[in-house]
Amino acid sequence: MLAEPSWSVNSLFTSHPSSATESQVSKKQLHHLLRLSALPLAATEAEEAKMLKDLESQLQFVRAIQGVDTDGVEPLVSLRDETVETAKENEITLDTLKEDFAQETVTGIRGRITRSDRTEKEDAENWDALACAPKTVGRYIALDNKAAAQHS
Repeated sequence: MLAEPSWSVNSLFTSHPSSATESQVSKKQLHHLLRLSALPLAATEAEEAKMLKDLESQLQFVRAIQGVDTDGVEPLVSLRDETVETAKENEITLDTLKEDFAQETVTGIRGRITRSDRTEKEDAENWDALACAPKTVGRYIALDNKAAAQHS
């Protein structure tokens, strides 16, 4: 069915309106739109002509999109996946939270709940600062004389 495209994106970006019956945006309408948008008026005639050309091109794009046949196309409700399977997959239950609850401990008189994140602590303990240094001498980071002079 869709082996041959029925239209091209390039047809939406033509520089000239596709028909002479399309209305042109007047300078008065442009000034009104700029005022409503709280945008400054064009400083020169050339800038105003470019604004009019851009606006007409944008209106042509909207007209082309409005002309697309959408019969039989179901309206888009959301950009995310709202299928039943995804809803079940994203459902939060006590079973899915057991691992998180296992990391919580109650401390203090008021029973404050704290969470220990073991993976971050393990990563911090296993981090080798000397491996990031450009030059080392034993357990120390070595600087050459030029770098030492710049830092002092």
